[in-house]
Amino acid sequence: MKKLIAILSLALLPLTGFASGGGVHLESANIDLTDKAALQRGARDFVNYCQGCHSLKYFRYERMQDFGLSKQQIEQNLIFGDHKVGELMNTSMPALESKAWFGKTPPDLTLTARLKHGGADWIYTYLTSFYVDESRPFGVNNVVFPNVGMPHVLAELQGVQEAVIEEDEHGNKHVAELKLVKPGRMSVEEYDNMARDLATFLTHVAEPMKLERQRIGIWVMVFLLIFFVLAVMLKKEFWKDVH
Repeated sequence: MKKLIAILSLALLPLTGFASGGGVHLESANIDLTDKAALQRGARDFVNYCQGCHSLKYFRYERMQDFGLSKQQIEQNLIFGDHKVGELMNTSMPALESKAWFGKTPPDLTLTARLKHGGADWIYTYLTSFYVDESRPFGVNNVVFPNVGMPHVLAELQGVQEAVIEEDEHGNKHVAELKLVKPGRMSVEEYDNMARDLATFLTHVAEPMKLERQRIGIWVMVFLLIFFVLAVMLKKEFWKDVH
C-alpha cells in the first residue's frame, strides 16, 4: 500500500505544479508556429538580447534550418564567436560569476514553453509585464514572476512601465494595470510583436517536432477510425450465423 501511495504521489506531482502555476492573468500570445518569418525574427532577437545570459543547451544552431534559414545565414547572422553551426546554443556567461552577479545562475530556456503554465502566453506576458520597483536589486519587478532577479534587458526598446497597485477587501495588494510612463525606441505595437516573435521561437525550441507530431497524429486517428469500421464489419460477418 505504501508503494502504491508513493507511486500515485509522484504521478500527481505534475498536476500539482500545474495547478500552482495559475493565479495571474496571461495575455494571449496568439502565436503561429507555421509563421517562418516570426520564427526567424524570434531567433534573431534571442541571440541579440537573450543569449548573453541564457542558453538553449538542448537546441542546435543548425535546427534553425527547420524554419527556412540556410547554414550560411545562421553562421553569418546568428552565431557570435567561434561556435560552429552544429553546436548547441550555449551561453558564454560563466555560471559561477553570473550567480554572484544575479544571485542565481540565469536558467536555460530550452524547455521554458513546456514547463511554464500557459507556455507561449506566459513568455509573452512575462516579456511585456516588467514595471518599476525600487525595492528590487535591479529596480524592476514583474507581474507574472514576482520578485524576479532579472533586469529588464529590453527596457530600452519597450520603455518604462509603472504599476497601478490596488488593494482588495482582505487587504491583499495586487497590480491592477501597467502604465507606460517613458516610451522606448519601439512603439507599443512593435514591442508586442517582438515579444510575440520571441514566444514563437521559444515555443518551437521547446518542441521542434510539434507540428510534425500533430500531422502524424491526424493520420493515426484516421487509420484508427478506418480500422474500427473494418473491425465492426468483420465482427458482424463472423457472427452473422451465430444465434
